[in-house]
Amino acid sequence: MAGNTFGKLFKLTTFGESHGEAIGGIIDGCPAGLELNFDAIQNEMNRRKPGQSEIVTQRKEPDTVEFYSGIFEGKTTGTPIGFVIKNTNQKSKDYSHIKDVYRPSHADYTYEKKYGVRDYRGGGRSSARETACRVVAGAIAKQLLSTIKINAFTSSVGDIFLEKSYQDLDFSNTENNAIRCPDKDTAELMISKIKEIRKEGDTIGGTVTCVLQNVPVGLGEPVFDKLHAELGKAMLSINAVKGFEYGSGFCGARMKGSEHNDLFNDDGSTKTNLSGGIQGGISNGMDVYFRVAFKPVATIIQKQDTLDSSGNIVEMQGKGRHDPCVVPRAIPIVEAMAALVLADYMLLDKVSRL
Repeated sequence: MAGNTFGKLFKLTTFGESHGEAIGGIIDGCPAGLELNFDAIQNEMNRRKPGQSEIVTQRKEPDTVEFYSGIFEGKTTGTPIGFVIKNTNQKSKDYSHIKDVYRPSHADYTYEKKYGVRDYRGGGRSSARETACRVVAGAIAKQLLSTIKINAFTSSVGDIFLEKSYQDLDFSNTENNAIRCPDKDTAELMISKIKEIRKEGDTIGGTVTCVLQNVPVGLGEPVFDKLHAELGKAMLSINAVKGFEYGSGFCGARMKGSEHNDLFNDDGSTKTNLSGGIQGGISNGMDVYFRVAFKPVATIIQKQDTLDSSGNIVEMQGKGRHDPCVVPRAIPIVEAMAALVLADYMLLDKVSRL
């Protein structure tokens, strides 16, 4: 199976399955001498882990990170950083009913057709549990990017939208509620919506907005390695993501050039930022901001018709512990992937200037 590594210089390779003994990863290319804050790394893991509130899956995993290499006396050595996260609360029997059944809108069918075999326990390698490894690497990347601020938050759940612009928000409020929306009133509406949907045995989607501040000018390359292209790839690699837009996004397609152009100030900054901090694929020093769309979780506790491995249409019903909405737990994953992209481009930029 290819496609287990992300990045060019700051690289993450992940391994493991949802219901195996453990998941883990190897971070290659992290510079030597970075003093790590292990509490900060674990805090990022705690933001992603299941069972943290009543509106997420109740699977209980401590998600404690064990480091095996690349760190000595609390500092990175420049060699590969190996780490493992033990799986401790698997309930594989919850998935025995889908051994020969393909769940709608899951990777079951495509995975088996491609590889001829699949680990049906929780989705195996295609499970969102793999994203815990990304959060570990992203937490280290964040510490490498000490001057850059990375803040993601829930900006919509179903048809409930946070109408305020990010400039009017206090990001310190994001962690004050279970949905991770920095606006208290909107957060309460979102939480109520998720509880309502959960009672119906259904799920719901939403969006995450991410803001990158203090990004230096010059990150990204103007052809295939545009900064926004790599951010898009990073976000679209996250489970359940269906869309990515940056800056004015799809709204920009309705505007005229005279409305959309970001006019310059004499210091090189711009009066507006519809470009989303990126022009010609290269960061321009303004805030980089983007939005990521997450679909409703495919496993629902309602009966549905589906296909089995013998080609029969059969009835199935979801079982086990699943998120009614993935968005609140996706916040640290979005931040982690953004951090991996920026760390990689910072190192690439440094190499290109030698």
